[in-house]
Amino acid sequence: MKTVAYIRVSSEEQAVSGLGLQHQKKKVEAYAEAMDLDLVEVIEDAGKSAKDLHREGIQSALAKLKAGEAQALLIYKLDRLTRSVKDLGSLVEFFEKKNITLISAQDSINTGTAAGRMVLNILGSVAQWEREVIGERTKSAMSVLKDQGRYTGGHVPFGFRLENGFLVEDEKEQEALQLMKELRKRGMSYRAIVKELNDQGVNSKAGKKWHVPTVVKALKQAA
Repeated sequence: MKTVAYIRVSSEEQAVSGLGLQHQKKKVEAYAEAMDLDLVEVIEDAGKSAKDLHREGIQSALAKLKAGEAQALLIYKLDRLTRSVKDLGSLVEFFEKKNITLISAQDSINTGTAAGRMVLNILGSVAQWEREVIGERTKSAMSVLKDQGRYTGGHVPFGFRLENGFLVEDEKEQEALQLMKELRKRGMSYRAIVKELNDQGVNSKAGKKWHVPTVVKALKQAA
């Protein structure tokens, strides 16, 4: 059976050293020889994440399979192909529609057999379960922190600083906020307020000069 092999490493360091790719290539070649597969090509993605399928290597492999140049896709391990349950589902549909066999050497998956298809379905279900559990745990943790009065909003608004997970007022930034509010009450435009702040040497939270959008954002958050 004509087979295309796909290998991948996620980090640039692995890509430069070649160690991860060399290891995977050696394994898939050995597996192909042991299982009497006609390995026509080994395609790689170096320094690419498996968060989606927007990778040159995997797209090339899928194109060859779609064109009928091979009837099987050989990978070292399932997570080398994808870490997305959604993408895995799409790939499985594609393989079934085109009658393509997916083979994972490390995971003992061969969708050309009933047992292999069952293992793939179980792994996909477990991956989905793990993702949902992580989401539930994260949501619960954020809820507990919120109940404790801890800040969970990410970016700390101007006028405050974060201490042990709690927002506390920053004296200098509060003074700057008060100045903005007073100038705005006097009818000054945002552009004029920006000039006044910069002329007085008042820096933004990032330590940079003020601009209209940053002033508007600071006042909105303060409100």
